[in-house]
Amino acid sequence: MDPARRASQVASALAEVRARLDRACDDAGRDRADVQLLPVTKFFPASDAAILYGLGCREFGESREQEATAKVAELADLLASAGTGEGADAVRWHMIGSLQRNKARAVARWAHAIHSVDSVRLVDALSRAASAALAEGERPEPLRVLLQVSLDGDPARGGVRGHELTELAARTEDADGLELAGLMAVPPLGADPERAFEALAGVHRDLLREHPRATALSAGMTGDLEAAVRYGSTCVRVGTALLGSRPITSY
Repeated sequence: MDPARRASQVASALAEVRARLDRACDDAGRDRADVQLLPVTKFFPASDAAILYGLGCREFGESREQEATAKVAELADLLASAGTGEGADAVRWHMIGSLQRNKARAVARWAHAIHSVDSVRLVDALSRAASAALAEGERPEPLRVLLQVSLDGDPARGGVRGHELTELAARTEDADGLELAGLMAVPPLGADPERAFEALAGVHRDLLREHPRATALSAGMTGDLEAAVRYGSTCVRVGTALLGSRPITSY
């Protein structure tokens, strides 16, 4: 697609999503500043992230380490070439997909936050990786960790709940190089988003009693962001409504 046409397309989509989020916050009686819009750029090129950057976005979500590592570097090059304002130093990347422990070191070099932590072994791997990255000057601050909550108990979909979540939160809180930021969840396939997010809000309230600084709640995507906002989401992860549904699989 012609770059100018693509930029216009993305700008229009972003305006529509921002308007949706404004309405959702108004309807829920919430301050719009309390809910982050996280554009999800997975499967799309760094040029799309650069367009979003030009429209004021500074944080992006990715789900595959190899793709993200390449895209982080490419966006930095694009912004440097364009001489764009703050450049790549102003960008924060979020890992929102499942992560294997052997990828922890790579992710710790570029991720501001990871939204999908669901095992003690992954916490330990991320702690080692983030601590090393801090010591080597590869990152300026601890890695923010959001624990993935299972809303249906299906291990194939990832996430934990109950005593496992309690233990994982305590382990993360004590881990070097990490900051326990909050929770993330995705409603089960076919589930009523209202009921799913209501349940998640209850889990989050329980967490906050023991970990009052873990205020982040990453919930809601293109199809259900309004319901997520009603039940306290502080971060909606939106990809399709911004960039379309056609994946680019060149990575």
